[in-house]
Amino acid sequence: MAACIFCKIIKGEIPSMKLFESERTFAFLDIQPLSRGHSLIIPKHHGAKLHDIPDDQLHEILPVAKKIASAVGCEDYNILQNNGRIAHQVVDHVHFHMIPKPNEKEGLGIGWPAEALDKDKLNKLLEEIKSKM
Repeated sequence: MAACIFCKIIKGEIPSMKLFESERTFAFLDIQPLSRGHSLIIPKHHGAKLHDIPDDQLHEILPVAKKIASAVGCEDYNILQNNGRIAHQVVDHVHFHMIPKPNEKEGLGIGWPAEALDKDKLNKLLEEIKSKM
């Protein structure tokens, strides 16, 4: 936690382009944006992955992302949150990106390698997940 760049930003040890701050949430402009208005919304509670953050520390995240998207004036945008290196997480502090998509070239570009599953496999998966929730 002491070496976490986002914790240092929250504490004011590293400057940021702060957009919003409350008791639980901090939001700022990304310094390496994919498009104009690309912002990060983070819980102040330190945790590397989403499941490390208490639920009460997440309540403001999407409302703040929504306010920023509205303020930026973007009609199309992505809300992105990655967990772990192979899922493209670089900073080990939960963070959500609000990335405006003003056109086909700017913003986030993603592929979606969907897999078709038969109904039996989907039902088995459904029951497995539900039994663990």
